[in-house]
Order: sequence, then structure tokens, then C-alpha cells
Amino acid sequence: MSFDERGAALVPRPSSEGSRGAGAPPRADERPQEQRRRPSLLLFASSYGFSSAGADLPEATRGRLRARAVVLGLVVPLALLAVWWFASEYTDIADFLLPSPTQVVQAGVELAEAGLLGTYVAISLQRVLIGFAIGASIGLALGALVGLSRVASELLSPMLGALRAVPSLAWVPLLLIYLGINEEPKITLIAIGAAFPVFTTVAGALRHVDPHLVEVGRAYGLGRLRLLTTVQLPAVVPAIVSGLRLALAQAWLFLVAAELISSSMGLGFLLTDSQNNGRMDRIYLAIILLAVLGKTTDALVGLGERALLKRWG
Repeated sequence: MSFDERGAALVPRPSSEGSRGAGAPPRADERPQEQRRRPSLLLFASSYGFSSAGADLPEATRGRLRARAVVLGLVVPLALLAVWWFASEYTDIADFLLPSPTQVVQAGVELAEAGLLGTYVAISLQRVLIGFAIGASIGLALGALVGLSRVASELLSPMLGALRAVPSLAWVPLLLIYLGINEEPKITLIAIGAAFPVFTTVAGALRHVDPHLVEVGRAYGLGRLRLLTTVQLPAVVPAIVSGLRLALAQAWLFLVAAELISSSMGLGFLLTDSQNNGRMDRIYLAIILLAVLGKTTDALVGLGERALLKRWG
């Protein structure tokens, strides 16, 4: 009740509950204090753009876009194959310089019938995947350490930057002396090649995580480890995936150097052995297999990227 300004009569004061309606939610200033204090990390993260790209598109539209990308991606390889076939069949280039696609396929069939082609592919793939897993894990750990700690950055960045510039073949003599001639030096060399791209991208991305997003995580009472795993790493998922893709490509590059280390199996060995024997058709075969395997593993990482973006998008 309150006094009317025009007189002394008491008039009823409108109830805030009645003006909102019986079923209306309480205002922010009427909510419990702990609810008013608690920020919404999910809403804050979504306001900073952590949403899955293309999530609003219909499934049929996404399927058409994927099919279009596949078709366009095949245009250049098929055109190069046509030029290669024409040059090998209708020019005067000798077969020992430019074998035809048919000769390359026949070389693959010969190796498959001898039971060597599948073995070479499996051994090389195994070396790359093991070395990539080890190197990516080390690179992720070092990148997180350097990206989150200024002291660690000042201590480790100069040395890691210098080691990153060392060519792959420069490691071979040391690895042979220290690790012998078995699988250990080959996998170690591939791991060295895979570690640096992940380290560089993760460290750089973590340095540029939005500080407001970190503050919201701390407002939730997250410690350093929880803050890293639930806020900072999800914020740099695209950078991590880019680093993994570069690391995987680097692992395939280091594979050939690794298989120079007293190797008798693998696609790198097939390259060097075919060079020594003058088998240009097998050299082309090894190069094509390396390209196909590299692209296939990169596509698998791309599938993982979509899953991660859907999980943290």
C-alpha cells in the first residue's frame, strides 16, 4: 500500500509478481546469489565463435558440397595422368626415362605377385604412424609448456628453434651410432620430424588464446591442468589439427631418409634400390604410393578434425 499523490487515500502498489505473471521466471536480481555469481562458460565460448562451421547447412547440401570437392580434386590428377600417358606413348622419350602408366602398373603387379608390395607398404605405414604418434605427443607437450609458461619459452624456444633447422639427414650418423641399425633409429628420425610442426603451431596458438576466455575458466575455479584441457586446448583445436597435418606430412618426408638407415624393406628402400638398378617404373610406383598414402592419412586426420570441432564446436 502507498499514499496517492492526489490525496491521502491509500492505494494498492502493483505486485512485481503479478506484473510478470505467475509462470514468468524470476528476474536476475531475484535469483539466488550463487546463481547470479556463476558465469556461463558455454555461452561465453559460443559468443567467441566456437561453433561448428557448416553445422546449419542441411545434410543434402553438405553432401553435394563434399561430392563437388571430390570431383574438382580429381580434375588435376586425371589431367596429369592424360599428359603422362600421351608423352610416354606418342613422343620419342625413352622408356628408361619416362615409363608409361601401364609399365608402372605392371611393376606394381610384379611386386605384388612376389609378395613384396604389400609388405613394403605395411612396413612404411607402420613406421610413419608410430613415429608420428611419438613425435606429435612430444610436440604437443612441449608446445603446451612453451605456450603457457614464459619461463619455459625463454629457456626452450632458442634451442628448439635451432634443432628444428637441422636437416633430416644430419641426424642419421648420430642415430646409427647411438641406436644401431634396427627399427629404433628409423622411428626416432620420423618422430623428430613430426614433433616440430606440432610444437610450433600449438605454442603459437596457446600464446594467443583470448584472455577473457581464460578468466571465465578461472572463475569456475579450474586449476592449471583443468584449464588447459577444458578451455585452452579446445580453443586452439584448429591450430592443433593444422599442426598434426603438417607433422604427418613431415613424417612421410622423413620416412625416405629413415629408410636409408640400413633398411631392406619399405617404400624408401624401394626408391633407392630401384635407383641403383635403373628401374624407373618402380621409382614412379614408389612415388605414387607415397603420395596416395600421404593423402589418405591426411584425409583421416581431417575426419578427426571434424569430430573434434563437433565435440568442442
